[in-house]
Amino acid sequence: MTLIVGSNRHGRFGPVVADWLLAHLRDRDDLVPEVVDVAGTALPMDFARTPEAAAALADVTPKLAGADAFVVLTPEYNHSFPAGLKNLVDWHYGEWRAKPVGLVSYGGVSGGLRAVEHLRQVFAELHAVTVRDTVSFHNAGTAFDDAGTLLDPSGPDAAAKTLLDQLVWWGQALREAREKRPYDA
Repeated sequence: MTLIVGSNRHGRFGPVVADWLLAHLRDRDDLVPEVVDVAGTALPMDFARTPEAAAALADVTPKLAGADAFVVLTPEYNHSFPAGLKNLVDWHYGEWRAKPVGLVSYGGVSGGLRAVEHLRQVFAELHAVTVRDTVSFHNAGTAFDDAGTLLDPSGPDAAAKTLLDQLVWWGQALREAREKRPYDA
């Protein structure tokens, strides 16, 4: 399972939500999380296979290729997801194919749900399967205290369990299917 932290904006809130999510991932016996943080991935925007791009890909691509499932954590910027996240997605193709993607979002009033809907379209084009349920944090800055603790965890904790249960099911089912018959559509 690879968690992708999709924000690279200065002063970003993503690490707070990522820490909360990682605690849920690590509490499960059926998930071993890897983390890919867009902020720490220096992929060029022109898709040139330069030595710098090769170095960035050398760290990221194996984490994506080896994953049976993904959780993408995204903020909502200007009614969509960040360009850095799109860049990371676009540098890869086969790594996403026939694998499930769970979506966790945060933002203001919409909680990042517009970004989630855009990501669903992108991942469908890449032959990935997005799971139905999501976790979203509306007005995320007020949902956590200064230490990064969720003030009212009951709703988000339940949503995370549902999302991760679905992701594990899809991850196992699609892995077995890929082993039995490689996906080549």
